[in-house]
Amino acid sequence: MKYSFKNDYSEMAHPLILDALSAVGTTQFEGYGLCSHCAEATELIREKLSAPSADVHFISGGTLSNLTAISSILRPHEAVIAAETGHIFVHETGAIEATGHKICTRVGNDGKLSVSDIKSVVTEHCDEHMVKPRLVYISHSTEGGTVYTKAELAAISEICKENGLYLYVDGARFGTAMNSAACDLEYSDMAKFTDVVFIGGTKNGALFGEAVVIFNNELKQDFRFLMKQRGALLAKSAAMGVQFKTLFADGLYDRLARHSNDMATYMADGIRELGYDLLFPAQTNFVVPLLPPAVSDKLSELYDFHEWKRFEHNVAVRLVISWATQQDVIDAFLKDLKIYR
Repeated sequence: MKYSFKNDYSEMAHPLILDALSAVGTTQFEGYGLCSHCAEATELIREKLSAPSADVHFISGGTLSNLTAISSILRPHEAVIAAETGHIFVHETGAIEATGHKICTRVGNDGKLSVSDIKSVVTEHCDEHMVKPRLVYISHSTEGGTVYTKAELAAISEICKENGLYLYVDGARFGTAMNSAACDLEYSDMAKFTDVVFIGGTKNGALFGEAVVIFNNELKQDFRFLMKQRGALLAKSAAMGVQFKTLFADGLYDRLARHSNDMATYMADGIRELGYDLLFPAQTNFVVPLLPPAVSDKLSELYDFHEWKRFEHNVAVRLVISWATQQDVIDAFLKDLKIYR
């Protein structure tokens, strides 16, 4: 069987999470996020973010988290600003558009929105004959594995407040972003600069589940009603509570993310030593080298990965390192790359 670098959720779950779920397998619990497991996980997340008054809701996946949260914030005539590589624009089957909300995109830089990108959308949409931009969507990390710095996030937060925009952070890979050497943000900065963030568990060792954290009091009301309406209120939410307790109780969340980043850095260094450039800086657990088509095709016989984009003379391939990827796997890949270069 070929080793897969297609994503960071091909492994089922970290053993500690499976053990924790097994340990509570036959005990009874309150449903729909009202159990002690979810309550304990909520407190751990609040503590991690230094946000004691934040609301925390557990939702099964990233697309459903984005759909439920964003649609709950926007009125019918309001729109989202996002990078053109943004997950909600490219990879969620028009979920946001299906709720009646337009996504206004900008090219961005390495997958990141800038203040000027946001300003340009706001300036263009000047009257009631157009949709009204109301929410800025960013991913941390981005679809290219890049991260926002504190200065960048603070500047985006400021322009949002000046223009009456909410700031929403898709944190499907929040752990690898916050543990990146290129990121100087603290967990507590999320409450300072953003209105809502979802913390991804699915792509950082959990069996499934994300935690939607709402900081802005204006956005908290009736969110559980909206979750239920969207099919996001799970009867067995306790399963997510147990997992997030395990991830945040003793630092497992950060350890898994750091491992992913370390292995990606190791791979990126090895690829550059073989003479290949990267399309994006390898800041988290993504490595996107530019390879000759013949080399990419040969490697695809041995490994699973996605092509990011084909250019005239080379191919950008996306290699995603997971929390479970070990160094010997990367060594084997680098050895094969050296053979076929």
